[in-house]
Amino acid sequence: MLRVHFTAGDMTRVRFAPRPSPVPELHAALLMLGAPHEELFFGRWRGRLLRTLPGAAEPLAELVPGGTAPRFLDVLGGTREEGFALIRATRPGFVRSELERVYAGQGRVPPRIRALHDGDAAAWGALDRAQRAAYETVLAPVWPLVQDLHRAEFTRYALTAAERGLAAALGAVAPGSRLRDGVWEWPASPTAREVGAAGEAGEAREVRLDGRGLVLLPTFHWRGGPLVQDLPDRPVVLTYPAGGGVPPVPEPRGARGGTGGLSAALGRTRTEVLRALTEPRTTTELARRTGISNATASAHATALRAAGLITTTRTGRSVHHERTPLGALLLAGGAERPAPSRTPVVGDEAGDPYRP
Repeated sequence: MLRVHFTAGDMTRVRFAPRPSPVPELHAALLMLGAPHEELFFGRWRGRLLRTLPGAAEPLAELVPGGTAPRFLDVLGGTREEGFALIRATRPGFVRSELERVYAGQGRVPPRIRALHDGDAAAWGALDRAQRAAYETVLAPVWPLVQDLHRAEFTRYALTAAERGLAAALGAVAPGSRLRDGVWEWPASPTAREVGAAGEAGEAREVRLDGRGLVLLPTFHWRGGPLVQDLPDRPVVLTYPAGGGVPPVPEPRGARGGTGGLSAALGRTRTEVLRALTEPRTTTELARRTGISNATASAHATALRAAGLITTTRTGRSVHHERTPLGALLLAGGAERPAPSRTPVVGDEAGDPYRP
């Protein structure tokens, strides 16, 4: 179980990450590679990646002996390069203490880890290349879809918070959790592995925000419990599983068109149905505009309604479908934010959108 303790000030400092962050998403995916108990949903995904992951990515595995990662990897950043720059800017003393912590009782320390411990530039270069190789294999093929999924999750959270308040929005992030008396309680998860936790997975962990605030970051490559980034003098970042519990799948070559990753998330025809609702339309009108049968249009409308993207009202013998605010915002969210003009460094508030 996880218990997050809020002060009164923290209630106004809960933020949703404005965009996905490649480094935490990559680390969540690599954790899933080592979770064979998730064979049902991630088995084919894991098999494909294990066959294609290049040898250059091996140094990353040495950083997580026993499934415990050093906390200097807990960074955000809008690009992989920004994330690695933040890792590289970590204080040498913190790097050494974290490597010693994760390797305590693990036996022989690999030469590359000893070199990182000593601050060797070549070892840091090898880690950079390993992260880049893993990103190109694991995330790059699905990154446009991850961006669309993140945008949809962002919109859903924002609408819930606006319509029903913070407690309801946090409860929607983690079904079964609850915010009560200033404490957000997460139920125990059999696959939970809380980053930086002192103790075995599944033990209760107390996280005290103490005025630092909380950043919510969805991940689409993890099915376990929350991954907590809790560093001194920084907002706590809580990465939680989202996206329906199945890994994003690369789009077929040449499939990405005007609907982009949204088509991969909803399906091409379902996306066309949603786009056709520029005004309320009947099922027959939807079928005619999208070139499908009435029965197929009705089935897609049912799925979109269940996802909260449209509403359906009956007038006499006719039904009319209309986009919800969530559906409209999801379609309107295609514009990407411009890349930062410079690479941020640790402690640079102007370059870190997640800092209060």
